[in-house]
Amino acid sequence: MARLPLLLSLSCLGTGLALVGGRALLARQPALNPATATDRLEWLQHWDADPWRRREASLLLAARSKDPQQQRQWLRGQGWGPDPLAALVLKQDALAAAALGRPETSLALWRQLQRRFPADPASADALYALGADKPGKRGPLLQRFPAHPAALAAALAAGPEAAERRRGALHLARWGARWPGAEARLRQVCKDDASVLEARQRAQLAEGLAELGDAEGALRCLGPTLNGLGASGRLSLGRALLAGNEQQQGQAERLLLDLVRSAPTAPEAEAAVRLLAQQGSPAAAAALARLPPRWRDSAAVLARRILEAEPKGDGPHPATDAAALKLLRRWPLDPASRTLQWDLVRERLLAGRWSAAMALLEAIPTDQLPPPLAARQGFWIGFIQQQLGEGAAARATWEALLRRHPGGYYGWRAAVRLGQGDLQLDAGPHTPAGQTDWRPLASGDGTLDRLWRLDQRTEAWETWRHRRGRRAPDGSRELLLEGRLRQGVGDDWTGFGLLEQASLKLDGNQCALERELERSLHPLRFEAAFRAAATQGGLPMELLLGVAKQESRFTPAVRSPVGATGLMQLMPATAAELAGGPVAETVLEDPAGNASLGARYLAQMLRQWGGDPLLAVASYNAGPGAVAGWVNPQLRSDPELWVEAIPYPETRLYVKKVLGNVWSYQQGSEPGC
Repeated sequence: MARLPLLLSLSCLGTGLALVGGRALLARQPALNPATATDRLEWLQHWDADPWRRREASLLLAARSKDPQQQRQWLRGQGWGPDPLAALVLKQDALAAAALGRPETSLALWRQLQRRFPADPASADALYALGADKPGKRGPLLQRFPAHPAALAAALAAGPEAAERRRGALHLARWGARWPGAEARLRQVCKDDASVLEARQRAQLAEGLAELGDAEGALRCLGPTLNGLGASGRLSLGRALLAGNEQQQGQAERLLLDLVRSAPTAPEAEAAVRLLAQQGSPAAAAALARLPPRWRDSAAVLARRILEAEPKGDGPHPATDAAALKLLRRWPLDPASRTLQWDLVRERLLAGRWSAAMALLEAIPTDQLPPPLAARQGFWIGFIQQQLGEGAAARATWEALLRRHPGGYYGWRAAVRLGQGDLQLDAGPHTPAGQTDWRPLASGDGTLDRLWRLDQRTEAWETWRHRRGRRAPDGSRELLLEGRLRQGVGDDWTGFGLLEQASLKLDGNQCALERELERSLHPLRFEAAFRAAATQGGLPMELLLGVAKQESRFTPAVRSPVGATGLMQLMPATAAELAGGPVAETVLEDPAGNASLGARYLAQMLRQWGGDPLLAVASYNAGPGAVAGWVNPQLRSDPELWVEAIPYPETRLYVKKVLGNVWSYQQGSEPGC
């Protein structure tokens, strides 16, 4: 008997060690993710010895099901413990119960979620649901989770009392002016409540409208003065006014100048200076001359002066080149330096002034440029070397370019120059290399990465949005992360814009991010619709994908300012001509119908121009009539210079973007490191 306590202790110790060892063994098993087969998940959900793993399998299975009854079956019994995944289980179970018409069950689950996990982002949805019949009780939601989508939806739904609508509008102006429906609410409150709004409230609403680009609405809301409008609001209003008429642009220039002079050290001052430096009016030039000294000597202002001093004509401009070289060497990383460099290089390339162009190109080391600009610089250095009779050096430069930046427009042109490939424009059975497989988020944040791994993309986005609050993503890593999260919830329109920004903020030592960006920038969307349209039109699917990505960022319902609709952005008149009669808006918003008409028009352009992709794609953007006037012998001898000579800047960029997309889709190459 005396040995019994010892035996019991050894037995407990052995059991504990076995549990720890078993947990460690289970941890070494492959992590579950959206690529895990359904039958494997079902087996794990029923039989795996690890309860955490069973819960992960349950969440993945529930995410795959569209049937709320089946979702509830998978989630049954998985809301245990303090882990945040329990909060997610309760939220999804409540939503499924509501979808099945079981409001009492749903409310009980929401109450349990709110009681057990009051600080978890999932509780924002609980507070929203529990306040459905009494919206006035949603105050805690707006206070605790102000930037969460549930709070923004609650702010939009606030009312019916005028005071409640006013509080909701002010919340939207501060935390989510871009939330769907917010713009109309801000305008309504500015108009209906003008007599009771305080100056700071009018300023808050006006800043929200200015952020949306509604300068006139912002000015009406402010009244006769700008009282209460801070530096960020003045910057937003100035940016919005610059997009207006000549009078509004003049007003913007005065506003931005006043911002810089009154707050020269504020972060907004630098952005205001850059905006002023981009304006071509004499008033803007005069405003730049009146800037505080620290800004008169900035890269943006000096670059503007160099361009203004550039003599007209194709002859040598040694004074301009010398001033530009001095600026480029002083501020090689400044965006204004990079813009100035390319503006001057392009002019010298078109004039055939190879040595001057080379000197400007080499003033900024290639490894200090973001990947898209490094690829452009590498291509043109090789081109100039070839023009100067240095064929071997040109080949070596282009080969290095292809190793480091094999995709995009300049990867294509380097491959053509080296005789190592070209676009495939026949209707063969090509397989686009766009990304369809699940990939880890790799954000470095355990919560976000786990939610993404368990296919909880909406939850990952809402968690990020809640944490970020009003702060905009900054730097290549954050822009990439938010871009991918936006794509994950189906917002390609915003997502692609963020990813493009991220690519221009990379440096030469971020190859892992560059590879992830390349994958995210060339996804496969609406594959069945594009494949059918490509077959019907006798085109490669990659060509349609390349056009759609540039035209609409794969967004079916987006409208251009001139009325073109979605995906490949056909004008209604063009669509009617192709279809032989009027085309309903619903057809243009349908990916299959839109892609079919777009493919038909693109095939028509290719036939008209004998299969030349440069002319066909330029015609898709600018119209075949305009393009006909640009055809000259340079198109055959030096097509890259022909593209740079296109007189429409929009079309010039469009051709390079679209055909670079097509090349990337067809090659599937990743950046080399």
